[in-house]
Amino acid sequence: MTADHPDLADKVVVITGGSRGIGARTARAFAAQRAKICVVGRDEHALTSVVSGIAEAGGTAIDAAADVTDTTALETVRARVESRLGPVDVLAAFAGGQGMPVASQDLTEERWREVLDSDLTSVFLTVKTFLPSMLERGRGTILVMSSAAGRQPSQANLAYGVANAGLVMLTRQLAAEVGPRGIRVNCIAPSTIATEKVEAHMPAEVRERVAALHPLGRIGTMDDVAQTALFLASESASWLTGLTIDVSGGRITG
Repeated sequence: MTADHPDLADKVVVITGGSRGIGARTARAFAAQRAKICVVGRDEHALTSVVSGIAEAGGTAIDAAADVTDTTALETVRARVESRLGPVDVLAAFAGGQGMPVASQDLTEERWREVLDSDLTSVFLTVKTFLPSMLERGRGTILVMSSAAGRQPSQANLAYGVANAGLVMLTRQLAAEVGPRGIRVNCIAPSTIATEKVEAHMPAEVRERVAALHPLGRIGTMDDVAQTALFLASESASWLTGLTIDVSGGRITG
């Protein structure tokens, strides 16, 4: 069941990592609440598909192709959004996902830096780009995407775990700093989610074993995450900030 958040209507929402998977599903969920969406990613064809789908459903969306580890590219995105849609109300920094398993002794310095840039530095740069306007207006909501791998040891590589744990602290630190200025910052940390990538690379029998590890007996859906994002961005969560919400079917509880 999809909750209705009428206060999200006409809000300007930027979603990085929005070309596919959780980001794309979240973009569609915000659009269904009549928010105005900018989806950001590197795959122009995939971005066009997301925007076209939102438009066909009666929503408002634009795309912006950008590498979110590039400050100049992010500034171009900000200018595009503000000129086309207006100042950003909700920033969902969801790009990342470099969790392919690698034994720590085999993790190269190059790969370490690549994962931290992709999953942690990109979020810092994204926030740094859009935060000044929020501070100037005295309002805004920032959502950060971490992972269960940042909450407990996992089969993902060491750099990925460290980067996602860093996002949890980034959320807490930033929330404490900007809360007095009217801005809320929260983090979503999903466990295994049935994205296109998971369904393509995780055999059905493996998915069944992973599902059994969760007290609720299933792996998550992209809608589980998208609906959490809607709630955290809405006025229903107006007194919530600095939190990490474990969308994990009970696998992680604190």
